[in-house]
Amino acid sequence: MEEILECIPNFSEGRDQEVLMAISQAISSVQHVKLLHRDSGEAANRTVFTFAGPSDAVIEAAFLAAKIASEKIDMRIQHGEHPRIGALDVCPFVPILGISIEELLPKVDAFAKRVSEELNIPVFLYEESASALERKNLANHRKGEYEQLEARMRERSWVADYGDNFNPRSGGMVCGVRNFLLAYNINLQSSDLSIAKKIAYCIRESGWPKSMLHQAEAKHAIRLKAVKSIAWYIEDFKKIQVSINLTNFRETPLWKVHESCKELAIQFGTVVSGSELIGLIPLEAILECGKHYHPNAKTATNEELISFSIKELGLDELEEFIPEERILEYLL
Repeated sequence: MEEILECIPNFSEGRDQEVLMAISQAISSVQHVKLLHRDSGEAANRTVFTFAGPSDAVIEAAFLAAKIASEKIDMRIQHGEHPRIGALDVCPFVPILGISIEELLPKVDAFAKRVSEELNIPVFLYEESASALERKNLANHRKGEYEQLEARMRERSWVADYGDNFNPRSGGMVCGVRNFLLAYNINLQSSDLSIAKKIAYCIRESGWPKSMLHQAEAKHAIRLKAVKSIAWYIEDFKKIQVSINLTNFRETPLWKVHESCKELAIQFGTVVSGSELIGLIPLEAILECGKHYHPNAKTATNEELISFSIKELGLDELEEFIPEERILEYLL
């Protein structure tokens, strides 16, 4: 059976095109690896690459990309809106075809060990690779971000799975095996960041911070399964956004996340103007949205369902959404 592994590394650089081109070239230099997509944000100062191929080739490409990042990204001077702990901040591996999570785990462990030993970068394992329950969640690894990572490591409050020493230039790296994740941003027609924060607290599975449960808006909490969310202002688009990681689109479909945000936005005095997908989306996930929105879903073609999804989710508000370039199966 053909083997396909996807890797979606997130780099703490969204502005320097020379650096991003070097990373692209490193990934594309490995035979049988296909670079599928690159998504940069200047205000976030972050770029998400998506590439796929046989597992050994993809893991080699990820290492070469990590090496370039360690040489060209200096975390001591890096700043941006997106939370991060390192140059290659997080490097997830997603089995697509012909390889199981169980088969992939030792390969990713070996990758993490190699990054630590050869690049002198502390590596923290998360999701299916995590050594403990509290280490599964990416947010726990990012507490205090790069600026507090050295202290957390020195005080032994957050120990790396591979590597004992903090790397001032590169910071740390989180990596692991996980299921497909949708990175999805909801755009608000508001300049009030506090509204976006309230919506983020209401929809995320973990709910409102305990210290804020007394606020009246906390009663609107929905706590959608498999949803992680924060809020920010993105200067690139002059937009307030609710930034969402949907870790299981089968458990909570994308349309439900979108509709929940629309309802909450109205309750808090604004409206959703559109949305933005970071990276790629599986065909199944976008078709599920089309089936929800299309009035004749049972007889509609895939093309019609996708078109309805783009329209109803407002996926083309910030830039044109081209299905052939954004749907995983179409690219593969």
